[in-house]
Amino acid sequence: MAGRTVNVEELKGYYRRMWLIRRFEEESARAYAGGKIGGFLHLYIGQEAIAVGGAAAIGPEDYVITTYRDHGHALARGMTSRAAMAELFGKETGCSKGFGGSMHMFDVEHRFLGGHGIVGGHLALASGVAFKLKYQGEPHVCLGYCGEGATNIGGFHEALSLAAIWKLPAVFIIENNEYSMGTPLSRTLPVRDITLKAQGYGMYSDRFEANDVFEVREKLKKAVEHARSGKGPALIEILTYRFRGHSMSDPGKYRTPEEVELRKKKDPVRVARQLLLDSKVPEKEVEAIDAEVEEEVRDAVQFADESAPPSEELMHDLVYAPSEEGLIENVEHWHKVVSSNIVGGA
Repeated sequence: MAGRTVNVEELKGYYRRMWLIRRFEEESARAYAGGKIGGFLHLYIGQEAIAVGGAAAIGPEDYVITTYRDHGHALARGMTSRAAMAELFGKETGCSKGFGGSMHMFDVEHRFLGGHGIVGGHLALASGVAFKLKYQGEPHVCLGYCGEGATNIGGFHEALSLAAIWKLPAVFIIENNEYSMGTPLSRTLPVRDITLKAQGYGMYSDRFEANDVFEVREKLKKAVEHARSGKGPALIEILTYRFRGHSMSDPGKYRTPEEVELRKKKDPVRVARQLLLDSKVPEKEVEAIDAEVEEEVRDAVQFADESAPPSEELMHDLVYAPSEEGLIENVEHWHKVVSSNIVGGA
């Protein structure tokens, strides 16, 4: 990449965000191994350019919905490291008050409508958000991320079919990391090019690798503007690779060490760092970015560890039905909250 001209300030920001996601995930894995995090933990290591490039391709008023591999997207969209780590630790200071955990992060302020645990099912929600945008005449779009394994699920096709019929402002993005849990792509799909499915819905499509965050941003911008202009939805397949197992319980023995090391040569974080150096950014300046990220992640872990778990009162308010006397008032209150935060987009 020597000699390539890029916007260095943009690149610094993208590199910092990708490195933040990488270090956040590595420390999450450490905390999980230490018993600080319970339940499932799906890491985003290796796929950072998609979340960061995707976030750069849209505006603050647009929406993002993704799968249970959601930490990277939450951070890329603007969620604080503290709120994300505290959620993993199951603390009240977390983005979902400690009730969502790894798979169900949520941030209304940044229009990040969650990680979702049901494979492919959340794409119908992406179409629903896009329908709301078109119905109310809002000039925004919704990005719906999924893995390649979700493309065989009924919900995937239902979401695309409705979006195409109604020309909804939705961009469906397949993060193809080649393994549906531990099953290779060759055993789950009869064709390698998943964007061929777009032809069945008359949709705009594109397919490319996610090694360069700038390429991800620019190609997704085209899909976003296509959807935003009223021309209908888009289906984008981005070829990527996760360097860890499907979740923390998966040692990834179905891949050889040689395969993983070969893919690490195209590590998007490494590519961005080298591009900074090739762009004449002093190595000390890059190391300073690394140090800032290290401190932010250290602070997030400490904050999460020292935060309190959800109180009994909060659990009663959010999990259990109130007393009969306060039932109607409570239902009306939460109806207003849901309407303003999700439907109204506040």
